[in-house]
Amino acid sequence: MKRQLTTFPTVAEFARAKDLADRLGLPCEVIEPAASLARVATPALVLPTDARAKLEESAAAGVVFSGWVDYRPATAGMPEGPAPAYAEDVFVRAAIVVLAPCVADETRIRLIAHLAGDLAPVLPYLNAAWTHASFLPAAETLTLLDGHRRIALYPRRITIARADEIVDAWVTLERIRRQVNEIWARRAEIEPSHVTRRKPPPIEIFKRLPRTNCGRCGEPSCMAFAARLWSGEVGLARCTPAHEPTNRTLLDALVEICAGLGLPAEDGDAEGMGR
Repeated sequence: MKRQLTTFPTVAEFARAKDLADRLGLPCEVIEPAASLARVATPALVLPTDARAKLEESAAAGVVFSGWVDYRPATAGMPEGPAPAYAEDVFVRAAIVVLAPCVADETRIRLIAHLAGDLAPVLPYLNAAWTHASFLPAAETLTLLDGHRRIALYPRRITIARADEIVDAWVTLERIRRQVNEIWARRAEIEPSHVTRRKPPPIEIFKRLPRTNCGRCGEPSCMAFAARLWSGEVGLARCTPAHEPTNRTLLDALVEICAGLGLPAEDGDAEGMGR
């Protein structure tokens, strides 16, 4: 039977939902975040689809759910040990307030997490450290790719698209929390950058491809390949014509633009945040 997963903005909301499910006799499984994720995650509930409907109906306005997605077993391991503390914690804590399937890929999930801290003073330092990110100072928005995940940081919220499943989303949030605080802790060594940096469109990758439309990459056209490469879904290695000796100049330009965007060279291989 199909099962669905939900999480909650607070531990108190989880406790209310779990208590209600138990009183109704609904079958449910709890996915408990490790201690290392305590600042970014609350427990999640997994229920069969019909049990979800009964829980929501009985909860009415009494329980706040962050949202529902199809349940998928965890693909990510949770970090061991406690969540590290920081002398000047600008992130503080994250609360997932929206959880939903990705619009473009329903096999993955998206979320919005509200922050107890304030990232506004950190964004220029992140812009300097994460040279592959896109930064809009006027909008106080910094976006980047972390593997196939698309992440946007604002002063008091973070959005993540195309996370694999809930544990992967928690681990990604915790990785952001640690990197943000580590960069803030060494801000005296970093020259903050307020330079507007926009991610170039896929056409800029397309212009640097051999444009043979050979299909050897598995895509119907070079433009389709450029779009998938731009989004981080495939690696540059798939374009075999670009790696031929006669296209060395093209390859150098492709490698340069992909490195600047933090895009993978091989499928499944990503530059990652801050690397």
